[in-house]
Amino acid sequence: MTHVEPHLRRETIECWLTDMDGVLVHENQAIPGASELLEHWRDTETPYLVLTNNSIFTARDLSARLAASGIDVPEDRIWTSALATAAFLKQQKPGGSAYVVGEAGLHTALHDAGYIMTESNPDFVVIGETRSYSFEAITKAIRLIIAGARFISTNPDATGPSTEGVLPATGSINALITNATGKIPYVVGKPNPMMFRSALNKIGAHSHNTGMIGDRMDTDIVAGMEAGLHTVLVMTGIADQAEIERFPFRPDEVLNSVADLI
Repeated sequence: MTHVEPHLRRETIECWLTDMDGVLVHENQAIPGASELLEHWRDTETPYLVLTNNSIFTARDLSARLAASGIDVPEDRIWTSALATAAFLKQQKPGGSAYVVGEAGLHTALHDAGYIMTESNPDFVVIGETRSYSFEAITKAIRLIIAGARFISTNPDATGPSTEGVLPATGSINALITNATGKIPYVVGKPNPMMFRSALNKIGAHSHNTGMIGDRMDTDIVAGMEAGLHTVLVMTGIADQAEIERFPFRPDEVLNSVADLI
């Protein structure tokens, strides 16, 4: 078997998936090179999607937030865990029903996928990110799962960042519900390769000629690798050299930032 140098494989990449936080933006500031890379993709008509595990915002909201950071990404180039979850549920049970714990991003995605939101005997209970988890809503979710609703979650992230420090996130709520019900959720977002497969379907891409850019070994790189993508780790987010050494696998490329891809 011929060993292909990572940068040589990069020449064959025709489509890109990229993480958002830590790759294109850091705390609402554009990372140097991000805007230029997106411009390059537009100019060369390279299909791409910006991926995020955040299910709070709609693609339109995120497009506006990125624009405020000086980054131009149309809403149809954004793929969230909420959109991936809606695509998955539409495939599982078209026109189904769900009890949803989450914000506008998740409600809108499921509504657009033809789902009915209900508290009465839903097919699925869907847990997503929210700024204000309600004990009443979580209790309702637990009771509906015990009664037979299938347990789905948008993403496994246990914590999220804020200016005041760490916040408990979807993964923590998943764990609470699992403890109360004995049921483990099916989690659609990264590192489940399902998130990447649905993104590839959205842009009509194939794994053999698609690259994934991320800043986390435990979500972006492992999921990209398992989905058969060319993986690029950038050092502008979570990962540092010590983080890379902790894992038994390696990305195809490690770059300082997305500026190195231009």
